[in-house]
Amino acid sequence: MGTLSARLHAEMVARESSLQMSPTLALPNASPFEVAPAVPARSTVEEDLPRIATIDLTAPPTDIWQRMRNGFSMPDLNSPLVAERQAWYLNRPQMLQQILHRSRRYIYFIVQELEKRGMPTELALLPMVESAFNPLAYSSARALGMWQFIPSTGKTYNLEQNWWGDQRRDIVASTGAALDYLQKIYEMHGDWHLALASYNWGENAVARAVARNQARGLPTDYQSLTMPGETRYYVPKLQALKNIIAHPELFGLQLPPVANEPYFTTIDMPATMDVAMAARLAEIPLDEFIALNPAHSRPVMRDTGSTTLVLPAEKVTIFQNNLERYASEDRPLSLWSTHVLKKGEKLETIAARHGITVAHLKQINSIGRRTKISTGQKLLVPDPSAHTGSDLIAKLPQTPADTPRAKGRGKGKKSASVRGSRTGKGRKATAMGKSGRVSAPAGKKRKKR
Repeated sequence: MGTLSARLHAEMVARESSLQMSPTLALPNASPFEVAPAVPARSTVEEDLPRIATIDLTAPPTDIWQRMRNGFSMPDLNSPLVAERQAWYLNRPQMLQQILHRSRRYIYFIVQELEKRGMPTELALLPMVESAFNPLAYSSARALGMWQFIPSTGKTYNLEQNWWGDQRRDIVASTGAALDYLQKIYEMHGDWHLALASYNWGENAVARAVARNQARGLPTDYQSLTMPGETRYYVPKLQALKNIIAHPELFGLQLPPVANEPYFTTIDMPATMDVAMAARLAEIPLDEFIALNPAHSRPVMRDTGSTTLVLPAEKVTIFQNNLERYASEDRPLSLWSTHVLKKGEKLETIAARHGITVAHLKQINSIGRRTKISTGQKLLVPDPSAHTGSDLIAKLPQTPADTPRAKGRGKGKKSASVRGSRTGKGRKATAMGKSGRVSAPAGKKRKKR
């Protein structure tokens, strides 16, 4: 072993000696173990190629549309109906821009609430299908608000409905209820397309359709079920809007810029106060205040102890400063009171006493032709200095108490709200207190159970 090791060592020394003497490999003026410094590769790249901009993937997007795209996670639906609905929206650019512009107040809040629950963010587009993002929209089946709840479903999800207001129109409360409902029906079916069909048609109706296909050995996915025409178009409408929002540049569309930051903030209502007073203290137009606080049906908002006000984020400090100054002057926040109707007392007498017309008094109290007036009934009446203009009352949303149902519709069915079918027929939703109507592709709308 010693002789073999000595032989290997001698061979290695000879090899090193030959390498050092090789004119092609030897380094000038360098010992066998010295290495010449290498030119940094980075400087060569910087000289030869332009610098590549880095992207911080941890930074939140500045635009709410991009934030929404980042959260798209629902399976895409590919069908001719999607292409048809997509063309329908794109052929009405003015209407589409109006809907997108209206959504700017609410879209950040909805996306944020979806992210908190780990839900697909394309569900934030559902109010476009349901109401064109109009919180005052209502249908002939008495569906109300941005998410279009009928009275019974609203009660199921604790949305208070009374003479003073209707939380089915409340931005915060109705969004929470809608997402609760969507979570429930998704857990029931385990499929978002079936959950959306349930939101439109009713979860029990969808469950029966699934059971029928199972009994026949047929597929049970959304496109394989037998369903009403309006429900058949429902998911394609959402998918069409998702496609447009995902790649607006492909359709020559420019989305209105919406910052990825809260549009509004909620604060506790300090006391019972007038709608006009709250808008004045916040220094915002009355229309803007109603758009953010659409649940209130009367010119005065009751403080129930849990009532909140929704104000533009940049107006909260202004509101609070003005409120403090107003309170220091010991001025009332409400200029309305209730009058209890006495036996034999007539509306004409009450109206004259408060300096308004009978028609105006009826308008304030939602007294229609079929409304029964009885002794002991409470009427809202203004103080002399109250803002009683008919424009204020006309702008206030009012819950349709006895909206007649469409003929030929069975029990449990729901009419359309700002939407439509392939034929363009169907009932339109409108906004209480608004002069115009916004129609969209509509069909026969089914009841949410």
